[in-house]
Amino acid sequence: MNKLRTTTIGLTIAAAALLVGAQDLSELRPLLLNRTDEARKALGIVVGLVDATGERFIASGVTAPGGTVAPDADTVFEIGSITKVFTSLVLADMVVRGEVKLEDPVAKFLPQTVRVPSRGGREITLLDLSNQVSGLPRLPDNLKPADQNDPYADYGPAKLYEFLSGATLTRDIGEKYEYSNLGVGLLGQALALKAGISYEELVRRRVLEPLGMTDTTITLTEAQKKRLAAGSGPTLRPVGNWRFDALAGAGALLSTSRDMLKLLTAAMGLRETPLRGTFDLMLQKRRPTGTPDLDIAMGWHIWTKYGAGIVWHNGGTGGYRSFAGFDPKARTGVVVLCNTSFGVDDLGLHALEPKWPVGRFRPPVERKPVAVDEAVLQGYVGEYELRPDFTLTVTRSGGRLTMKATGQPMFEYLAASPTEFFRTAGDIRITFLKNSSGAVTALVLYQDGFDREAKKIK
Repeated sequence: MNKLRTTTIGLTIAAAALLVGAQDLSELRPLLLNRTDEARKALGIVVGLVDATGERFIASGVTAPGGTVAPDADTVFEIGSITKVFTSLVLADMVVRGEVKLEDPVAKFLPQTVRVPSRGGREITLLDLSNQVSGLPRLPDNLKPADQNDPYADYGPAKLYEFLSGATLTRDIGEKYEYSNLGVGLLGQALALKAGISYEELVRRRVLEPLGMTDTTITLTEAQKKRLAAGSGPTLRPVGNWRFDALAGAGALLSTSRDMLKLLTAAMGLRETPLRGTFDLMLQKRRPTGTPDLDIAMGWHIWTKYGAGIVWHNGGTGGYRSFAGFDPKARTGVVVLCNTSFGVDDLGLHALEPKWPVGRFRPPVERKPVAVDEAVLQGYVGEYELRPDFTLTVTRSGGRLTMKATGQPMFEYLAASPTEFFRTAGDIRITFLKNSSGAVTALVLYQDGFDREAKKIK
């Protein structure tokens, strides 16, 4: 990695037409610089781009808090829940080889002493776990880490089996999609037991070696440790790396943008690999999630919003965020890796579909509350419609405003000016708009890099 100033290397995603298939990436600069340098929301970000013309990598920021080393295509990041794609790849490979069936109950591959919950005469199958419709919760209720900053490190097989043996399903298996680290972690554990090797070794043999992915792993070599980007939290302070035991299949892998593009090129068929049939099987087993325009396949999610069919997964650990996705029709792929717990999904999705909105973040500003006339505050009281099923209710409490969104708690906002208000926690602001007569007509909510206008309806 080269030692460069962050302001000289940042490139970002502004439009997919420029991102994929174009050699001039100069217009991609503003968004990454906005996150790492201007708004200081993230330490470092690396984006890998691939299509039929080849691979390109762009980056911004630094690899560690207070550091000067710029990230690059070979910088190592935790990829978190993108690991789930690899777990389902292993399952699909074992199915293609005839070693297991998708309809096999997971209990078949666990110790006989383990009682896996069932319901209505139906058992949880391997496909249920991959599609995340098993009825198991997101996390087990006996996940009580000794170190809250490393939550999965001491959750071993004994705790997993203890939870399963005492669990009761609250709904029918297959009835509803519910994202579950527990479920996919269980899948990885069961497949490793079937193969008679560790989960890490299983992924290496079945996926990494066939795809030529030499920089994706759980246990880092000494050379990889030197290329590891240090994770950071929302305030950009250092946080430790996560370790996994029994739930490794849900989030244990680390990788680089260069290595992740090997996964995407294989998935899109841009190169021939022994796993072609495996990738095809994964997308064939698809079902709705209950969210409009979003399906779940084996491991992958699929957005059909804006008419696109983007196949993707994201990941997040204590100090990292990641996104990997591709458009199977256009055969374009993108990976985004970040060493801060700050979302990058919008960058990846916008790269593949330019209609997808992408956040633009404002530089941090120190705000001091000011006094605003009570009559002015009273004019802001009312209901504002952000969308038909989501309203913002503004009320007045003394010399301050409070706002409650549909289904969310009420928060207090302080005045930065007679028209702009802010929350003391988080970069969330509201600005009130008036017509030529001075009547309040709308508010603009700024959150997560987006400005959203809500019309006053009451």
